[in-house]
Amino acid sequence: MGKIVVLSFLTGDCQEGFQQVRLEIQDDNQRLLGAFIGQLPPAPHIPGLCARWQSRYRQMGSRFRQLQKKPGVITNFSTRDLEADSNTLKKELNDWLKLPGFSPVMHGLLMNVRTDEEVRVIIQTEDSHLRRLPWHLWEFFDYHLKAEVALSSTVYQQQNSLKKRQGVRILAIIRDSTGINLERDQRELEEKLPEAEIVFVKEPEKKEVFDAIWDWRGWDILFFAGHSISEPDATTGKLFIKDGKSLEITDLKLTFRRAIERGLKLAIFNSCDGLGIAKQLADLNMPQTIVMREPVPDMVAQEFLKYFLEAFARGESLSLAVREARERLETVQREFPCATWLPVICQNPAEEPVSWQELCGLKSATLNVI
Repeated sequence: MGKIVVLSFLTGDCQEGFQQVRLEIQDDNQRLLGAFIGQLPPAPHIPGLCARWQSRYRQMGSRFRQLQKKPGVITNFSTRDLEADSNTLKKELNDWLKLPGFSPVMHGLLMNVRTDEEVRVIIQTEDSHLRRLPWHLWEFFDYHLKAEVALSSTVYQQQNSLKKRQGVRILAIIRDSTGINLERDQRELEEKLPEAEIVFVKEPEKKEVFDAIWDWRGWDILFFAGHSISEPDATTGKLFIKDGKSLEITDLKLTFRRAIERGLKLAIFNSCDGLGIAKQLADLNMPQTIVMREPVPDMVAQEFLKYFLEAFARGESLSLAVREARERLETVQREFPCATWLPVICQNPAEEPVSWQELCGLKSATLNVI
């Protein structure tokens, strides 16, 4: 049995500090095992370091799954400079979390969570700067190899959706493919999940998107590949469909609510800059969403999908499947720096994380799907 760790930043910001940071530790049945209170002093330099890293990263060039370039992006990219900014941000984040005011949280965490047990660490905040931080670089994860981080909103509720169908249904929306190759995304889904019913909707018009998601039979997983973009505050985002036309999640609000009611458990956006999209889905109480926190190169998106599906389909939990896939991106990190920073889970804490066994209706943890 694993643990759930919820770290809540309900008031404050990096400029003024966080006077109350609450840590709750739960078991897998969401039974509270302990609660601890700490604080963090102002750290106005950390959002600046994160923004500098982001700006440096986005100088990488034109291989991102991004249709529109954001203004002010410089194309003079330096791997050495990006590595220096990455190391500085990691050091400053960990130094901040080692300050005395935060020690009650760290003590409670280390005393109640073993290094050999599975841990879901949920960062609960509405602060856009905290949501953009590379929490996977927290030193806690260096020693807890079965832990993975997820983001959460501070307001959420359980949906109590019921699955009334047999088997796994996946809706794969392959949208505007201008300048990128999405054929491999389709191939990975078909090859790694042969037992699932996968419906592909390619470069759809807006009405086709509404109709596909609304399907009265419902979906277990929604997959999107193509171009997307989020606003700088990571609260809203756009998905690009046919001929450069775009949709926001708010355009699909009622449609997504119906899909969640009919059993939609997981949305995967294998596209650029998805934190705003995830935030909008969190407002609809979407159980789990996987996005890329920044623009993502084609190869990185494809490799992540392959590794994630392999791990998830063989029975790893969602969080460990994401961690495994994220860390395996180290194989392409020399060519695409910071590839391991990109995938992130956004979790509704009131919902149980979906598993492949549950979706398939299997009680056994042994699957033969690959």
